[in-house]
Amino acid sequence: MKQLTPHVNDYAVPSEPFYRPIEDEVELFTQAARAQLPVLLKGPTGCGKTRFVSHMAWRLGRPLVTVACHEDLSASDLLGRYLLHGDETVWVDGPLTTAVRHGAIVYLDEVVEARKDTLVVIHPLTDDRRVLPIDRLATVLQAPPEFMMVVSYNPGYQSVLKELKPSTRQRFVSLEFRYPPADLEREIVARESGLDAERAGRLVKVGEKIRNLTDRGLEEGVSTRLLVYCAKLLVQGVEPRSACRAAFTRTLTDDRDLGRTIDEIVADYF
Repeated sequence: MKQLTPHVNDYAVPSEPFYRPIEDEVELFTQAARAQLPVLLKGPTGCGKTRFVSHMAWRLGRPLVTVACHEDLSASDLLGRYLLHGDETVWVDGPLTTAVRHGAIVYLDEVVEARKDTLVVIHPLTDDRRVLPIDRLATVLQAPPEFMMVVSYNPGYQSVLKELKPSTRQRFVSLEFRYPPADLEREIVARESGLDAERAGRLVKVGEKIRNLTDRGLEEGVSTRLLVYCAKLLVQGVEPRSACRAAFTRTLTDDRDLGRTIDEIVADYF
């Protein structure tokens, strides 16, 4: 039987991802990596959690293996499975096994979306054992010092059915993310899209006003990601109200009254 392990270079972060720190998250993550501690990132959609992990992987010189979690994610999807390859049966490592073998950072994005029975496989990696049992190979992998477990979730979407159990949460040190302050968000929007600072500033003000609608039934406010998307449409020459309608109104809600309110906010600035 053969084993196939993806090459570590496939997961290298080749250039520095743009990221501007808000507080002390860079220092805390760096020290957690040195102490071999798993890290949990929590914050709203599109606030920069994934970009932060990419930036830190580049900064620390570690390969980054990312897994987008979903409700059908199985333990085999993380660990690996046997596959037929020609006339042979071949073991193919999953992303978690690959990360352990290569001493990479593994990032489980939106971890609460995964099945609870699947998350059990990460527990031995998030305590002092730092091991990965693989029953199908009858082996236990010892994680090297460079390996790091990072997970993220959005607390705003937690429910009785989708939340992190205390037995899982207490295996991590946690960093909390939020949307950047206005001046920093303006810099991010302008830098990521190429939009001029004046219009980027107006977009950020629109975003701040829309975020205030969460107490009026809006499930979640405008993310920094959506602000960047809208800015990119403006750079392409799309009329501002049309760009905002596409990026904000139609994306955030199907409620007509809320949609009209968002359009009115946009009209105040564009």
